[in-house]
Amino acid sequence: MMNYEAMIQEINALAKKKREQGLTDAEQKRQKELYAIYLKGFRAQVKAKLDNTDVQYPDGTVKSLKEAMTDAHDFGQKDNQK
Repeated sequence: MMNYEAMIQEINALAKKKREQGLTDAEQKRQKELYAIYLKGFRAQVKAKLDNTDVQYPDGTVKSLKEAMTDAHDFGQKDNQK
């Protein structure tokens, strides 16, 4: 597997070539593969960050972001039932 910087450089080089002169079928395939790898890694990073994010309420209670979002959703559902 290539390192992140090399992958970004190749993605950018292919994007530039695509704008300037177009890509061969093999280059288009490579570009799609690189995008897929990049997006998978990006999504994993965002998920990991959100999974490790806590929310502190004014009363000092600390909950994971997932718990806080569930509470907010449940609260909104109760408001809609009034």
